[in-house]
Amino acid sequence: MTNPDTATDTAAPGSMLPGMLRVHRGQLVAVAVIGLVLGIVAILFPGASLLTVAIVFGIYLIASGLFRITAAFVADGLGTSMRWLSGLLGLLIMVAGIICLSNPFQSLVVLAIVIGAGWILEGIVDLAGGVRGTIHPRWFGWVSGIVSIAAGVAMFVLPAAGVLALVSIGGILLIVVSATTLLTLPSKSKTAA
Repeated sequence: MTNPDTATDTAAPGSMLPGMLRVHRGQLVAVAVIGLVLGIVAILFPGASLLTVAIVFGIYLIASGLFRITAAFVADGLGTSMRWLSGLLGLLIMVAGIICLSNPFQSLVVLAIVIGAGWILEGIVDLAGGVRGTIHPRWFGWVSGIVSIAAGVAMFVLPAAGVLALVSIGGILLIVVSATTLLTLPSKSKTAA
């Protein structure tokens, strides 16, 4: 005897019910259209996009700090030292969020410096991998390391221009990814739902 509930669970992954396919397709279309719009906005208005990112980042930090402070008071199983640590960390994170909101463009410069430092460290690791021979071919490690270090230094020297370039590149990539999503949507089912 076959249980109707388990019969759908063991179906092949490609054999979605027509209603499920329609919902999935609708979600993909919505996400792709939103991605296209955001990508175009990022390319046309990079300064406003950066300001929005900085403001959202500041709000996120404030919310995260509040969460940690609340957790310090209400979380079960935390010792006194962990409660103090969580509360103080939350307070520091909240202050960082307030500072980000008070001067959003300055927080973007800090973000650019952090990205630059990460790229420099990544470049050093790639260069070491090329020298030691852990990256094959070796020249790839050297090229990757040099490019990463150069990009990191550029972010230190021109942080505002570097962040603007990242927004523009991100906008272009968002448009490309969204367009390919629209072009590769699952086909509509011919059967009635």
